[in-house]
Amino acid sequence: MGAIPVVNENDTTATEEIRFGDNDTLAALVANLIEADVLVILTDQQGLYDKDPRSHADAKLIPVAQANDPRLESFAGEAASQLSRGGMKTKVLAAQRASRSGTHTVIVSGHTPDQIIQLAAGHSLGTLLTATTHASTARKQWIANTLKSQGTLWLDNGAAHALKSGGRSLLAVGVSKVEGGFSRGDMVTCVSAHGTPLASGLINYNAADTRLIAGHPSEQIDARLGFCNEAELIHRDNLVLL
Repeated sequence: MGAIPVVNENDTTATEEIRFGDNDTLAALVANLIEADVLVILTDQQGLYDKDPRSHADAKLIPVAQANDPRLESFAGEAASQLSRGGMKTKVLAAQRASRSGTHTVIVSGHTPDQIIQLAAGHSLGTLLTATTHASTARKQWIANTLKSQGTLWLDNGAAHALKSGGRSLLAVGVSKVEGGFSRGDMVTCVSAHGTPLASGLINYNAADTRLIAGHPSEQIDARLGFCNEAELIHRDNLVLL
C-alpha cells in the first residue's frame, strides 16, 4: 500500500528533548519529510464537524475543505478527544502543516474497521482537507517554514544580487563570512552585507568546511578540502528566497 505508520509519541520512547508535542504534529512532519500524497489521521469521530457532535445534535460532518480555510480552527475548537492529547484542533493544524508539502489530509474514525483499506480503494470517508500547495513548491515551503536555521552566511553584493534575481545557486565564492556550527544538510540563512535576510537553504558542507572554501571559486573546493561534495554551496532546488 505504501503506507507509513507513525509511532505513538505519547509513550515512554518520547522525551522532552525530542518531543514534537502530539501525534498529529509528528505525523504531519513525517508527511513533510517524505512528501506524502495523503496523511490519514484516525480519531474517535467520523471526521471534522462544524460543531462538537458530542454536545450538538445538529452538528454536520464537513466532507471536504481546504486545509488552510481559516474557519476550520473555529469548527475544531479546543476540546480533546479520547484518542488525542490535543483534540480536533491539532488535527486541523497538522493538516495545514502537511499541506506545505502538497499532502492532503483525511480525518476518519479509528473505531470503524477497514477505514484505511476503503480510502485506498477510493471511497470518500470522513473529512478530506485538501492541500493548496503544488508538490513542486512544497519542498521549499518546508525548508522555509519548518526547519530551524543553524547558521548564517554573509554574502557579498554580487552573490546577493544573483540570489535576488532568482534561479541561481549559491556558490562559495560569494560568501564573505560564516556564522554558526552547522552540519551538511542543515538549513542556514543567507544575509546581505548589511545583515538583511535574503534566503534560506540546505547547505552542502558543514561549518568548518564552509569556512575553508568561503570566498573561493568552486574550482578550488577539491584542492582546499581534498574532496568536493557539490560545486554549489546551496543548490537552487534547496534555496528559498525570503
